[in-house]
Amino acid sequence: MRPNKIKEMWKQGRPVTAGWISSGSPYVAEAMANAGYDALIIDMQHGMGVTPDVAIACLQAISTTETVPMVRMAWNDPKEIQFVLDAGAYGIIVPLVNNHEDAVRAAGASRYPPLGYRSLGPNRARFYGGPDYLQHANDEIIVLVMIETMEAVDNLDVIAKVPGIDGFYIGPGDLAVSLGLTPGPTAVQDPRHAGACQRVLDVAKDTGLVPCHHGSNAEEAVRLYAQGFMMCQLGSDMNMLNAAAAAAVRTVSAS
Repeated sequence: MRPNKIKEMWKQGRPVTAGWISSGSPYVAEAMANAGYDALIIDMQHGMGVTPDVAIACLQAISTTETVPMVRMAWNDPKEIQFVLDAGAYGIIVPLVNNHEDAVRAAGASRYPPLGYRSLGPNRARFYGGPDYLQHANDEIIVLVMIETMEAVDNLDVIAKVPGIDGFYIGPGDLAVSLGLTPGPTAVQDPRHAGACQRVLDVAKDTGLVPCHHGSNAEEAVRLYAQGFMMCQLGSDMNMLNAAAAAAVRTVSAS
Protein backbone atom coordinates (compact mmCIF):
# COMPACT_ATOMS: atom_id res chain seq x y z
CA MET A 1 0.00 0.00 0.00
CA ARG A 2 1.13 3.54 -0.73
CA PRO A 3 2.64 4.92 2.52
CA ASN A 4 0.81 7.85 4.08
CA LYS A 5 3.28 10.72 3.90
CA ILE A 6 1.55 12.59 6.71
CA LYS A 7 1.96 9.71 9.15
CA GLU A 8 5.62 9.47 8.23
CA MET A 9 6.09 13.19 8.88
CA TRP A 10 4.42 12.92 12.27
CA LYS A 11 6.66 10.00 13.23
CA GLN A 12 9.61 12.24 12.43
CA GLY A 13 8.17 15.08 14.50
CA ARG A 14 7.51 17.28 11.46
CA PRO A 15 4.39 19.50 11.27
CA VAL A 16 2.07 19.17 8.28
CA THR A 17 0.91 22.04 6.06
CA ALA A 18 -2.66 21.63 4.82
CA GLY A 19 -4.74 23.37 2.19
CA TRP A 20 -8.52 23.61 2.31
CA ILE A 21 -10.94 23.04 -0.58
CA SER A 22 -14.36 24.61 -0.08
CA SER A 23 -15.16 25.44 -3.72
CA GLY A 24 -15.65 21.84 -4.83
CA SER A 25 -13.73 22.58 -8.02
CA PRO A 26 -11.44 19.72 -9.14
CA TYR A 27 -9.42 22.22 -11.18
CA VAL A 28 -8.81 24.36 -8.10
CA ALA A 29 -8.04 21.24 -6.07
CA GLU A 30 -5.44 20.16 -8.62
CA ALA A 31 -3.90 23.64 -8.72
CA MET A 32 -3.65 23.81 -4.92
CA ALA A 33 -2.23 20.29 -4.72
CA ASN A 34 0.49 21.40 -7.14
CA ALA A 35 1.35 24.30 -4.80
CA GLY A 36 3.20 21.89 -2.53
CA TYR A 37 0.92 21.34 0.47
CA ASP A 38 1.55 18.17 2.45
CA ALA A 39 -2.20 17.54 2.65
CA LEU A 40 -5.28 18.96 0.98
CA ILE A 41 -8.62 18.73 2.80
CA ILE A 42 -11.91 18.63 0.92
CA ASP A 43 -14.67 20.23 2.99
CA MET A 44 -17.89 18.23 2.71
CA GLN A 45 -19.41 19.90 5.77
CA HIS A 46 -19.40 23.57 4.80
CA GLY A 47 -17.98 23.51 1.27
CA MET A 48 -20.17 24.95 -1.47
CA GLY A 49 -21.86 22.08 -3.30
CA VAL A 50 -19.27 19.48 -2.26
CA THR A 51 -21.48 16.48 -2.92
CA PRO A 52 -20.10 12.91 -2.93
CA ASP A 53 -19.51 12.93 -6.69
CA VAL A 54 -17.72 16.28 -6.47
CA ALA A 55 -15.58 14.97 -3.61
CA ILE A 56 -14.52 12.01 -5.76
CA ALA A 57 -13.50 14.33 -8.60
CA CYS A 58 -11.41 16.41 -6.18
CA LEU A 59 -9.78 13.28 -4.75
CA GLN A 60 -8.82 12.22 -8.27
CA ALA A 61 -7.42 15.68 -9.04
CA ILE A 62 -5.31 15.78 -5.88
CA SER A 63 -4.00 12.30 -6.62
CA THR A 64 -2.03 13.62 -9.61
CA THR A 65 0.46 14.96 -7.03
CA GLU A 66 2.27 13.84 -3.87
CA THR A 67 -0.17 15.84 -1.74
CA VAL A 68 -2.18 13.58 0.59
CA PRO A 69 -5.96 13.74 -0.06
CA MET A 70 -8.18 14.15 3.00
CA VAL A 71 -11.86 14.89 3.62
CA ARG A 72 -13.62 16.82 6.37
CA MET A 73 -16.83 14.85 6.71
CA ALA A 74 -20.25 16.48 6.69
CA TRP A 75 -21.17 14.59 9.85
CA ASN A 76 -20.26 11.56 11.92
CA ASP A 77 -22.01 9.26 9.45
CA PRO A 78 -20.55 5.76 8.90
CA LYS A 79 -22.07 5.56 5.41
CA GLU A 80 -20.35 8.77 4.29
CA ILE A 81 -17.08 7.83 6.00
CA GLN A 82 -17.00 4.51 4.19
CA PHE A 83 -17.82 6.24 0.91
CA VAL A 84 -14.92 8.71 0.93
CA LEU A 85 -12.43 6.10 2.17
CA ASP A 86 -13.47 3.68 -0.58
CA ALA A 87 -13.05 6.59 -3.01
CA GLY A 88 -9.42 7.05 -1.98
CA ALA A 89 -9.31 9.55 0.88
CA TYR A 90 -6.19 8.88 2.95
CA GLY A 91 -7.51 10.69 5.98
CA ILE A 92 -10.78 11.99 7.41
CA ILE A 93 -11.71 14.69 9.90
CA VAL A 94 -14.96 13.95 11.73
CA PRO A 95 -16.88 16.94 13.11
CA LEU A 96 -18.50 17.41 16.51
CA VAL A 97 -17.12 14.41 18.35
CA ASN A 98 -18.22 15.23 21.88
CA ASN A 99 -17.96 12.00 23.85
CA HIS A 100 -16.79 8.39 23.93
CA GLU A 101 -19.76 7.13 21.92
CA ASP A 102 -19.18 9.67 19.13
CA ALA A 103 -15.51 8.72 18.96
CA VAL A 104 -16.27 4.99 18.81
CA ARG A 105 -18.70 5.62 15.94
CA ALA A 106 -16.12 7.59 13.95
CA ALA A 107 -13.21 5.24 14.54
CA GLY A 108 -15.22 2.07 13.98
CA ALA A 109 -16.54 3.24 10.61
CA SER A 110 -12.98 3.99 9.48
CA ARG A 111 -11.29 0.70 10.41
CA TYR A 112 -11.64 -2.82 9.07
CA PRO A 113 -12.34 -5.65 11.55
CA PRO A 114 -11.26 -6.51 14.12
CA LEU A 115 -10.47 -2.88 14.98
CA GLY A 116 -13.69 -1.52 13.50
CA TYR A 117 -16.67 -2.40 11.36
CA ARG A 118 -15.82 -0.85 7.98
CA SER A 119 -17.17 -3.01 5.17
CA LEU A 120 -14.83 -4.32 2.48
CA GLY A 121 -15.15 -2.60 -0.90
CA PRO A 122 -12.21 -0.26 -1.57
CA ASN A 123 -13.24 0.53 -5.15
CA ARG A 124 -11.05 3.47 -6.15
CA ALA A 125 -8.91 3.18 -3.01
CA ARG A 126 -7.21 0.07 -4.39
CA PHE A 127 -6.04 2.04 -7.44
CA TYR A 128 -4.68 4.93 -5.37
CA GLY A 129 -3.49 2.93 -2.38
CA GLY A 130 -2.44 -0.32 -4.04
CA PRO A 131 -3.69 -3.91 -4.35
CA ASP A 132 -2.72 -4.69 -0.73
CA TYR A 133 -4.95 -1.88 0.57
CA LEU A 134 -6.99 -4.19 2.81
CA GLN A 135 -3.91 -5.50 4.60
CA HIS A 136 -2.55 -2.05 5.52
CA ALA A 137 -5.44 0.45 5.49
CA ASN A 138 -5.94 0.36 9.26
CA ASP A 139 -2.33 1.49 9.70
CA GLU A 140 -2.17 4.10 6.93
CA ILE A 141 -5.55 5.87 7.02
CA ILE A 142 -5.72 8.91 9.33
CA VAL A 143 -8.73 9.49 11.58
CA LEU A 144 -8.95 12.87 13.31
CA VAL A 145 -11.89 13.82 15.53
CA MET A 146 -12.93 17.45 15.76
CA ILE A 147 -12.90 18.99 19.21
CA GLU A 148 -15.16 22.01 18.94
CA THR A 149 -17.30 22.15 22.07
CA MET A 150 -16.56 22.41 25.77
CA GLU A 151 -18.35 19.09 26.20
CA ALA A 152 -15.67 17.53 24.01
CA VAL A 153 -12.90 19.31 25.91
CA ASP A 154 -14.29 17.97 29.17
CA ASN A 155 -14.39 14.45 27.68
CA LEU A 156 -10.92 14.47 26.11
CA ASP A 157 -9.52 11.79 28.40
CA VAL A 158 -12.18 9.23 27.47
CA ILE A 159 -12.20 10.18 23.78
CA ALA A 160 -8.44 9.69 23.65
CA LYS A 161 -8.77 6.08 24.81
CA VAL A 162 -10.86 5.01 21.80
CA PRO A 163 -8.85 2.65 19.54
CA GLY A 164 -8.47 3.76 15.94
CA ILE A 165 -8.22 7.52 16.52
CA ASP A 166 -5.00 9.23 15.43
CA GLY A 167 -5.54 12.70 16.81
CA PHE A 168 -7.63 15.73 17.69
CA TYR A 169 -8.51 18.55 15.28
CA ILE A 170 -9.64 21.78 16.96
CA GLY A 171 -12.53 23.64 15.34
CA PRO A 172 -11.96 27.14 16.78
CA GLY A 173 -15.17 28.70 15.48
CA ASP A 174 -17.62 26.27 17.04
CA LEU A 175 -15.46 26.12 20.15
CA ALA A 176 -15.86 29.89 20.48
CA VAL A 177 -19.64 29.58 20.12
CA SER A 178 -19.63 26.86 22.77
CA LEU A 179 -17.94 29.35 25.10
CA GLY A 180 -20.43 32.10 24.30
CA LEU A 181 -17.87 34.02 22.24
CA THR A 182 -18.12 35.53 18.77
CA PRO A 183 -15.83 33.54 16.45
CA GLY A 184 -12.82 35.41 15.13
CA PRO A 185 -9.45 36.82 16.20
CA THR A 186 -10.76 38.19 19.49
CA ALA A 187 -12.27 34.85 20.49
CA VAL A 188 -9.08 32.85 19.97
CA GLN A 189 -7.22 35.32 22.19
CA ASP A 190 -9.74 34.91 25.00
CA PRO A 191 -8.11 33.05 27.93
CA ARG A 192 -10.97 30.53 28.03
CA HIS A 193 -10.55 29.66 24.35
CA ALA A 194 -6.75 29.59 24.58
CA GLY A 195 -6.94 27.41 27.68
CA ALA A 196 -9.27 24.92 25.99
CA CYS A 197 -6.92 24.67 23.00
CA GLN A 198 -3.94 24.17 25.28
CA ARG A 199 -5.77 21.36 27.06
CA VAL A 200 -6.38 19.63 23.71
CA LEU A 201 -2.69 19.94 22.95
CA ASP A 202 -1.66 18.62 26.36
CA VAL A 203 -4.02 15.62 26.34
CA ALA A 204 -2.95 14.70 22.82
CA LYS A 205 0.71 14.70 23.80
CA ASP A 206 0.05 12.78 27.02
CA THR A 207 -1.88 10.04 25.19
CA GLY A 208 0.29 9.67 22.07
CA LEU A 209 -2.23 11.33 19.76
CA VAL A 210 -1.58 14.06 17.20
CA PRO A 211 -2.75 17.62 18.04
CA CYS A 212 -4.10 19.54 15.03
CA HIS A 213 -5.72 22.97 14.75
CA HIS A 214 -7.84 24.44 11.99
CA GLY A 215 -6.18 27.85 12.18
CA SER A 216 -7.09 30.61 9.75
CA ASN A 217 -4.01 31.63 7.78
CA ALA A 218 -0.31 31.00 7.30
CA GLU A 219 0.78 33.47 9.99
CA GLU A 220 -1.42 31.80 12.60
CA ALA A 221 -0.20 28.38 11.48
CA VAL A 222 3.40 29.39 12.21
CA ARG A 223 2.38 30.34 15.75
CA LEU A 224 0.41 27.13 16.23
CA TYR A 225 3.30 24.99 15.00
CA ALA A 226 5.57 26.72 17.52
CA GLN A 227 3.00 25.95 20.22
CA GLY A 228 3.18 22.26 19.33
CA PHE A 229 0.33 21.58 16.93
CA MET A 230 1.25 19.16 14.15
CA MET A 231 -1.16 20.12 11.35
CA CYS A 232 -2.84 23.40 10.40
CA GLN A 233 -4.60 24.57 7.28
CA LEU A 234 -3.09 27.72 5.79
CA GLY A 235 -6.27 29.15 4.30
CA SER A 236 -9.12 28.01 2.09
CA ASP A 237 -9.20 28.21 -1.68
CA MET A 238 -12.08 30.71 -1.72
CA ASN A 239 -10.64 32.97 0.98
CA MET A 240 -7.32 33.08 -0.85
CA LEU A 241 -9.04 33.80 -4.17
CA ASN A 242 -11.18 36.52 -2.63
CA ALA A 243 -8.19 38.13 -0.90
CA ALA A 244 -6.06 38.10 -4.06
CA ALA A 245 -8.88 39.51 -6.18
CA ALA A 246 -9.63 42.27 -3.67
CA ALA A 247 -5.93 43.17 -3.46
CA ALA A 248 -5.73 43.51 -7.24
CA VAL A 249 -8.80 45.77 -7.29
CA ARG A 250 -7.35 47.94 -4.50
CA THR A 251 -4.06 48.30 -6.35
CA VAL A 252 -5.78 49.53 -9.51
CA SER A 253 -8.23 51.73 -7.62
CA ALA A 254 -5.38 53.44 -5.78
CA SER A 255 -3.43 54.24 -8.94
